[in-house]
Amino acid sequence: MADHIVKSFQDQLDALSTGIVQMGGLCETQLANAIDAILRRDSTLAEQTVAADARIDALEQQIEQQAVRLLALRQPMADDLRETLAGLKLSSDLERIGDLAKNVAKRALVLSRDAPEPGIAQSLGRMGRLALGQVKSVLDAYARRDAAAAITVWRRDEEIDELYNSLFRVLLTYMMEDPRKIGQSTHLLFIAKNFERVGDHATNIAETVHYLVTGTRITDQRPKSDTTSTTTVAYDPKH
Repeated sequence: MADHIVKSFQDQLDALSTGIVQMGGLCETQLANAIDAILRRDSTLAEQTVAADARIDALEQQIEQQAVRLLALRQPMADDLRETLAGLKLSSDLERIGDLAKNVAKRALVLSRDAPEPGIAQSLGRMGRLALGQVKSVLDAYARRDAAAAITVWRRDEEIDELYNSLFRVLLTYMMEDPRKIGQSTHLLFIAKNFERVGDHATNIAETVHYLVTGTRITDQRPKSDTTSTTTVAYDPKH
């Protein structure tokens, strides 16, 4: 009887982990599709990406129910408790990544009728791919229970922030120089911010994975290079 109970408990923990991996895979696909929708100006793909977000939301609810049931009925301790709590936190961050991908796809629908400058599109594509790479790497770290790989992801967030800072300044300058570009540039700024936030959630996941594996929290100051809140752009009164 005891062996049956232990096996049943382990099966439930495994199901929780499997749900996280499945949810992560859906988020990767969503984000990749949102990036492609922008770069290819593909409104059909953008619409499909927006609609597919419901699957991620449903999985989050399922994982949350599984984790709460484990906490209530099993009262897990030590490693099992960390595994259960990690499931709750990871599903929340993944749901937000799915939402951000959906938001990008919504903006892509607008931009499919108004193509951005090639240089801007290239920068957005690079930023999106960096964010997607962070998500893939941190989910691999979770699947392997690899704390060192999680730390590597955690330290790489600054690269996305630096790209965001650069794009922010360029778009702000465009808007000040030509008011006709304000509408399009605003959409592009929101897309860039969504990619930057995806990077932040990947960093959150990295911290959770590190705690799950080691039982200790990362105490170093989180690497962050987003300076847009203090950015100023010189205004040329001739424009």
